[in-house]
Amino acid sequence: MGSPEGRFHFAIDRGGTFTDVFAQCPGGQVRVLKLLSEDPANYADAPTEGIRRILEQEAGMLLPRDRPLDSSHIASIRMGTTVATNALLERKGERVALLVTRGFRDLLHIGTQARGDLFDLAVPMPEVLYEEVLEVDERVVLHRGEAGTGTPVKGRTGDLLDVQQPVDLGTLRGKLEGLLSRGIRSLAVVLMHSYTWAQHEQQVGALARELGFSHVSLSSEAMPMVRIVPRGHTACADAYLTPAIQRYVQGFRRGFQGQLKDVQVLFMRSDGGLAPMDAFGGSRAVLSGPAGGVVGYSATTYQQEGGQPVIGFDMGGTSTDVSRYAGEFEHVFEATTAGVTLQAPQLDINTVAAGGGSRLFFRSGLFVVGPESAGAHPGPACYRKGGPVTVTDANLVLGRLLPASFPCIFGPGEDQPLSPEASRKALEAVATEVNSFLTNGPCPASPLSLEEVAMGFVRVANEAMCRPIRALTQARGHDPSAHVLACFGGAGGQHACAIARALGMDTVHIHRHSGLLSALGLALADVVHEAQEPCSLLYAPETFMQLDQRLSRLEEQCVDTLQAQGFPRSQISTESFLHLRYRGTDCALMVSAHQHPATARSPRAGDFGAAFVERYMREFGFVIPERPVVVDDVRVRGTGRSGLRLEDAPKAQTGPPRVDKMTQCYFEGGYQETPVYLLGELGYGHKLHGPCLIIDSNSTILVEPGCQAEVTETGDIRISVGAEVPGTMGTQLDPIQLSIFSHRFMSIADGPHPAAHSHLHQHQGAPRLLLCSLWARWGAGVQCPPHPCTPGCHAGDGAVPGAQPSQCRGQPPARPDCYHTGVLAGSDAACFLCGQPRAPCRHWRHHTRLHEGAVFLSFKLVQGGVFQEEAVTEALRAPGKVPNCSGTRNLHDNLSDLRAQVAANQKGIQLVGELIGQYGLDVVQAYMGHIQANAELAVRDMLRAFGTSRQARGLPLEVSSEDHMDDGSPICLCVQINLSQGSAVFDFSGTGPEVFGNLNAPRAITLSALIYCLRCLVGRDIPLNQGCLAPVRVVIPQGSILDPSPEAAVVGGNVLTSQRVVDVILGAFGACAASQGCMNNVTLGNAHMGYYETVAGGAGAGPSWHGRSGVHSHMTNTRITDPEILESRYPVILRRFELRRGSGGRGRFRGGDGVTRELVFREEALLSVLTERRAFRPYGLHGGEPGARGLNLLIRKNGRTVNLGGKTSVTVYPGDVFCLHTPGGGGYGDPEDPAPPPGSPPQALAFPEHGSVYEYRRAQEAV
Repeated sequence: MGSPEGRFHFAIDRGGTFTDVFAQCPGGQVRVLKLLSEDPANYADAPTEGIRRILEQEAGMLLPRDRPLDSSHIASIRMGTTVATNALLERKGERVALLVTRGFRDLLHIGTQARGDLFDLAVPMPEVLYEEVLEVDERVVLHRGEAGTGTPVKGRTGDLLDVQQPVDLGTLRGKLEGLLSRGIRSLAVVLMHSYTWAQHEQQVGALARELGFSHVSLSSEAMPMVRIVPRGHTACADAYLTPAIQRYVQGFRRGFQGQLKDVQVLFMRSDGGLAPMDAFGGSRAVLSGPAGGVVGYSATTYQQEGGQPVIGFDMGGTSTDVSRYAGEFEHVFEATTAGVTLQAPQLDINTVAAGGGSRLFFRSGLFVVGPESAGAHPGPACYRKGGPVTVTDANLVLGRLLPASFPCIFGPGEDQPLSPEASRKALEAVATEVNSFLTNGPCPASPLSLEEVAMGFVRVANEAMCRPIRALTQARGHDPSAHVLACFGGAGGQHACAIARALGMDTVHIHRHSGLLSALGLALADVVHEAQEPCSLLYAPETFMQLDQRLSRLEEQCVDTLQAQGFPRSQISTESFLHLRYRGTDCALMVSAHQHPATARSPRAGDFGAAFVERYMREFGFVIPERPVVVDDVRVRGTGRSGLRLEDAPKAQTGPPRVDKMTQCYFEGGYQETPVYLLGELGYGHKLHGPCLIIDSNSTILVEPGCQAEVTETGDIRISVGAEVPGTMGTQLDPIQLSIFSHRFMSIADGPHPAAHSHLHQHQGAPRLLLCSLWARWGAGVQCPPHPCTPGCHAGDGAVPGAQPSQCRGQPPARPDCYHTGVLAGSDAACFLCGQPRAPCRHWRHHTRLHEGAVFLSFKLVQGGVFQEEAVTEALRAPGKVPNCSGTRNLHDNLSDLRAQVAANQKGIQLVGELIGQYGLDVVQAYMGHIQANAELAVRDMLRAFGTSRQARGLPLEVSSEDHMDDGSPICLCVQINLSQGSAVFDFSGTGPEVFGNLNAPRAITLSALIYCLRCLVGRDIPLNQGCLAPVRVVIPQGSILDPSPEAAVVGGNVLTSQRVVDVILGAFGACAASQGCMNNVTLGNAHMGYYETVAGGAGAGPSWHGRSGVHSHMTNTRITDPEILESRYPVILRRFELRRGSGGRGRFRGGDGVTRELVFREEALLSVLTERRAFRPYGLHGGEPGARGLNLLIRKNGRTVNLGGKTSVTVYPGDVFCLHTPGGGGYGDPEDPAPPPGSPPQALAFPEHGSVYEYRRAQEAV
């Protein structure tokens, strides 16, 4: 990075708390500096101040803060900043208005309709970024050849479109002028199908600029990809953030003479590439800060470790960032940040809520770390500001942090050192809870010392941080032990050895500038320009020429842009990508062909097909060779190599390293003498045996016993991690091990295979680990309803278990130790002609199991290692033998989904086997039982708390509730609390009898609804398993609608009756008003297509919250198909999808509104609806009013309007419109109550998670 012209190069990472400055001076020496990002008493801008200090010190001249800096000594400035991230998190961006196609004013509010937290009754959701909405009168639809539609236009994907309504610019002009008069200057324009037909957005944008709007973000330019919801969020983020970013950039420029006219100024974007400051902004700036760290370790650790794959581990105060590099950056193209889903290339940086400031709790026998954080203020207890106990405090108690190595900036006056005494005092309070449980709990044990408690929390924190690493590697077919752990950030060095050891890694690499690695990454980064455009071609020989032409055109665009920035052609490289998916699936992979050269049967740019198949097989465990592959997008990434080099490698040292001091650190087994070394005094060749501490001004590195650190030729620290010393572990309950096993089990259960993430063909579920053993088989076995006698999921769905072979001597080899089960939700296991899922007869009033599709009470899917395709095909087609019914129409999809689940199970079996190999079968089985017992304890604590609260208010320990299905069937519940035992009887006596229709719910459905309610009432994260029901005795009258006869039809039991059961349970506990109480099942089909959706409604209000509008509630969380995908794949036009204002019940806290959704049909088809709450309204609580009933209307082409009722099937014709009005949620409290609503209790700071691992988990929960 030396400068031949004798000028300075600066790389600056402006973080939320600190700003790191990395500078290479004219002589080649490196200067680093860390300062507060906000210090208004001393300087206006931290990066400018950092530059000023280094220039002043190096040049030996006084540079006053109140004058612009002379930039003649500066060659370049590179910056990464959290300005965009902070503006998004704190909602402090520009005032924005959204312009959207008429009928979609609330589309971005509704989003996918799935809620983020399944069990939070308040349904917290981030607010939208815009403050006003203007609906634009315009409409284009995909051309389907209907008569009288006029001449179609051709979009840039190659698709033909019909312009149903041109833009009404005259009416729009007046509305835009109104926005200007109200002070709004930034617009986001989001019109249907603009990804392929951008002309309407361009016309609106031109008008807005003409009128004087300062910023106009067109979704077709922000990210021209199909799916209007994420594209709309991206355009809004661009309009919301770019003005704020540009203001910051302009303010930064004004701090220099000539406003940096002759200085190359580049900013890091979320994709890991640098961009000129004039091109920096909006949605591509959100990961600007952390992206530098990924570039930093990829350019240093990866090269120095001989190309071995690297896991980046950046542990900060509030969160930890995890990423992977194996020779190329791993990008995602849709990710959620601060509740906003962005379509933009981003490095796959996975942020989890576990850091040095994560709070420590002991809850119902579990050691819990986070996700709540102490934040910077008040910070951990040791900061002397009354903060809570945190991971940092645990490390301080263990002697792994030395107060003397920290500046005296703590306490109210910010002039005191860290306080070990405060840490010990705060941790002692938690230790008291731990020891009370150990001595008085279900398995009495000896109390733990304070250090043992602190060590337990550190071990649990380590396991929490291992989970995303396992998901990032194992879920994609990579072995975590084959990676190097690149550790950076302020807190990671204390945990690196333990985390590497837990993951089987043998090497930890810590750069000498690890505390400033993001700034170093900026210095080593390249300038990047990307070009991308949508496509709809098949990947086939007849389209290869077109694909090559499009890629060549984008490559030329990238090269021209980089050359215009001063890069010669010799320093420019390009890489081509195709966004490919199997037709009929939603899983598109962005693939490069750089490792797959062109063949005679591929485009000239490379064999993208081979790359796609290879990656698909690795990530999903199967391929679909008979399925055509579709190209969704073409993309080229152009890179201008900066040519900057790092030249400050330290010299070799002679003699042994100097020990600065000796200290005592606690490890397993007790305190050990631990030498302390200063990083600045170490040189190439020094070797340090653990345990020891290595300290510099920015971080502390702990080298654990059995590990050895050495200083590399470049001055970095490489730690060889020794194998963990085998220890004996019994089957008796250990709360620390219980917490660790909870994470290990969930690492497996969260999904060892991402098949479900991609919603391959249906709204699939997720692999789940059944916590059962050979001796306790409460959940074992095949689970495939619809059969009212079996444990269940959706009727028509399936559970695909894989058995863990016995590994215990003396046991019969045929008996499994445990089961790993994949749950898949299929909408077409066997369907009738109209496309109604789980209902193969021609009328919704089917009343026997015979009419409900292929039934698998027990079916051996794989025998002798062979997938039984012929037998399962026969079973899936068998319903076609029933009159007026059909077998599956999507056999290939069904078989592929089953194969995916088998592959997931095989991976799960492997992971369970590894766990057994590490701990032993008896220990693993014992802790499966302990996990269930822990869930039981949490529910008992909740029941006791509920009963105690009622008793304190003089209320009886018996509560009851009653509600009705629309046919009048009562659902009755009486709950009797046993306060001493923490148990309860849930008695459903009085519930109506089995019904002739399909609303019968198997007993397992009622139990599932009860488990869901118990988890909601507990109010915190607990292991969710059969143990939740141990304190509960459930009485359900046999032959009732909740425990029907074996032959009863149950198609509506899960999707409708389960919701009423939840309403009744939550009503009995007074937890919240009723939510919409329905899934609003809508299906459409004919001989060649079938479509199924469930639609959102209003959530019920509660004691301190308004109900959320337009969201799924309780027993469903399915995502709804994006409007553009819906119209591109099915013969419908979505005319309207918005909130049904006023449908939520009034109250002190109002219920959430339902939605209105209108479908215009373009082909003859059979429409089926299966809905509830069309007669009985969702109840309000404590004086709150009920929500509005739902309503299903069919508007014929001739204008005739028909009320379809709640459940029916009807033939629809082109031009007919189905109008669905979903129910609102009930209100809570008297709407006339003059008292103001109580303020929400203060929420502990929790850092929002981010990255593909988080998106995978969200997708699992959206089922």
